[in-house]
Amino acid sequence: MNLHIITTGGTIDKIYFDAKSDYQVGEPVIGELLESMGVHFPFTVESALRKDSLDMDDADRAKIRDCAQRCSEAHVLITHGTDGMVQTGKALKGIAGKTIVLTGALQPAAMKNSDAIFNIGCAIGALTSAAPGVYIAMNGELFPIDNVRKNLDRNRFESLAG
Repeated sequence: MNLHIITTGGTIDKIYFDAKSDYQVGEPVIGELLESMGVHFPFTVESALRKDSLDMDDADRAKIRDCAQRCSEAHVLITHGTDGMVQTGKALKGIAGKTIVLTGALQPAAMKNSDAIFNIGCAIGALTSAAPGVYIAMNGELFPIDNVRKNLDRNRFESLAG
């Protein structure tokens, strides 16, 4: 598998600044994470945005779509903030010949108990086996983009049927 990774910001890339007492989107971390895990497939990383998904608009989603269409790889992983992930996924529908999986984290990758590495691993596993289309890999599950929502009360992703 040749993998193209598009980073957009979101919690997965957030870093904590003690002096500011807040989180801000930092540099993409996924390339470093994959190298530290010793992956044996070629991958490229492209930073499309460095935004919290709550701040994304239609122009940002069009840019992400353009990046996914333009890359030569058939397997595309997009790291994304969880709040706008479904909306971006729907904006990616219809890109022929590509398997696109969006993933993210509910805690920054830099934190000890982050779900980032688990979600990235699930997303990569899904990319090797899923049919072309758009999916979200979160909470140990793979969801087709037309059958997923973020349940804010439970702070997790689930199928529309719940």
